[in-house]
Amino acid sequence: MSHTSRARDTDTRTRTIDAMGMRDRAMNSLLRSMVSEGASRIRLVNVFGQRYIATNLAGRVEIDIEGTPGNDLGAFMDGPTVTVHGNVQDGCGNTMNSGAIIVHGRAGDIAGLSMRGGSMLIRDDIGYRGAIHMKAYGDQTPLLVVGGTAQDFFGEYMAGGTAVLLGLTGKPHRARFIGTGMHGGVIYVRGEVQSYQLGKEVAVLQPDAEDLALIEEAVSAYAGCFSASAREILSARFVKLSPVSTRPYGTLYTY
Repeated sequence: MSHTSRARDTDTRTRTIDAMGMRDRAMNSLLRSMVSEGASRIRLVNVFGQRYIATNLAGRVEIDIEGTPGNDLGAFMDGPTVTVHGNVQDGCGNTMNSGAIIVHGRAGDIAGLSMRGGSMLIRDDIGYRGAIHMKAYGDQTPLLVVGGTAQDFFGEYMAGGTAVLLGLTGKPHRARFIGTGMHGGVIYVRGEVQSYQLGKEVAVLQPDAEDLALIEEAVSAYAGCFSASAREILSARFVKLSPVSTRPYGTLYTY
């Protein structure tokens, strides 16, 4: 039986891949073939842990995933919009260049690892070391918005970009070592964060007018994807976490 079929859609450029029982390589090869043939929208159904989906994929194609993608979803991705109707595993958005990843669920560890462009919106919580090594590249500034909260080491070694923790799932922010080694970019946290939770490389500031505009833009994007109230989200207090140095370990190996 073929793993492909025409989707029930008036746009004949919309295609469907039934990933049931497919190996990573075969599924991704088929996905690339469809993109090269000009598909504007691709549905992946019955996804159960297949890795590297949309890795290094370029173009303006829309990819809808039903199920749970495996590690490194959208790694090095450059342009597509990937919407996941479920949870994602580790490494989502690894070194992503541009495009968008929208997750109607939660994400595993190292979400946004070395992300250098595009946006990633996670409806619920994420695991450990989210936004680690996140950076800006050229005129690209990546955005990671987490609707819930994160585990320890959020924003570790962060060098650029914007990360937002909204705390909407009713759980307090318990992550420790937030911003350890951070030397660029900015983190906005909705709600309270205590000094013991922070790495010594970050300072807590009050958002200014420019910050509030960035927060509003990020929250509006999140609310638009997940049918939330931007006004209600923005009514709470936000704090800004910013690095105190661009070279936090500059003297580590000096005598």
